[in-house]
Amino acid sequence: LETVGSTPMVKLDRCVPAASKQATILCKLEMQNPGGSLKDRIALNMIEEAEARGDITPCAALV
Repeated sequence: LETVGSTPMVKLDRCVPAASKQATILCKLEMQNPGGSLKDRIALNMIEEAEARGDITPCAALV
């Protein structure tokens, strides 16, 4: 679970002309999450909230 959300950001140079200083466009590579999706962040949040409420324990087996 610690690896969820630690995905890199990449600068997209080809989207903005090199001479333009008006914008920098960055892309977050969510596909590098353990499950390969943005949904990993959602699942992690659901687990953390359930632990905070006491619905599950940190060592609970989740399917």
